[in-house]
Amino acid sequence: MPTGRARRPRSAWCWAWCCPRAARSSCWGAHAAGRPAGAAPRGCPHRGPAHYGHLSGRENLALLDASGRGGSWRTRKQRVTDVLGQVGLGGVGRRPVKNYSLGMRQRLGLAGALLRRPELLVLDEPTNGLDPQGITEIRELLLDLNRGGTTVFLSSHLLAEVEQLCTRVGVLDRGRLVLQDRLATLTAPTGATVVHSPEPERVRAVLDGRVVAVDGHRLVVRGDDPVAVNARLVAAGVPVSGLALERPTLEEVVLAAAGASPDRVDAIR
Repeated sequence: MPTGRARRPRSAWCWAWCCPRAARSSCWGAHAAGRPAGAAPRGCPHRGPAHYGHLSGRENLALLDASGRGGSWRTRKQRVTDVLGQVGLGGVGRRPVKNYSLGMRQRLGLAGALLRRPELLVLDEPTNGLDPQGITEIRELLLDLNRGGTTVFLSSHLLAEVEQLCTRVGVLDRGRLVLQDRLATLTAPTGATVVHSPEPERVRAVLDGRVVAVDGHRLVVRGDDPVAVNARLVAAGVPVSGLALERPTLEEVVLAAAGASPDRVDAIR
């Protein structure tokens, strides 16, 4: 199932891909630098979508629709109505965009990208400015689009968002792609078991050298069979409050692959 990729700096690659100067990128066999006939439709709202503030959202979308190829003017009104409903702005009426909240502007930008039912949707921080309910709605919309055949290319700092939406992840560090793989592979079990027990010293004694790390009541044990570990501890009378296979979080994967934050500027001594 195709969907997105992760981490905000990747957007530099995204926007270069969408510009005529990005001659070496291709998609579905078509170079991104050109728009040959038959190339797959693409949707690409910017992180802060620009609109005419004195016009309504519907009027903005109608102008956007008229400026592109591939859509008949006869069905424009219905297309605009459909995408406004998709993004949760179906009842916004004639309110001018200058009176929209940031979250509403984000929704309107996404609506513009959906006008042509794109096969590829490129998004940069799509849930910026949305409340928790709005984030959930947009996430479900993107998952529905993906299930319908749309590939979603997502750039985001929010790793929790990436984990819920994406199947493949790429990490850029200072303009270099330092990591790219399936999310399931990056966060696969390490071959160790995490044990939670109020008596960590007894766990160490019973497991006899298999404990490789201790952090309070949390212990990491060599071996990927939690059932066997639990049976051994319970047989020895050691209380166990939790067991799970050890998996790296996406945050740990990203931090291991990338260097220090590019926003950090230390004093030279």
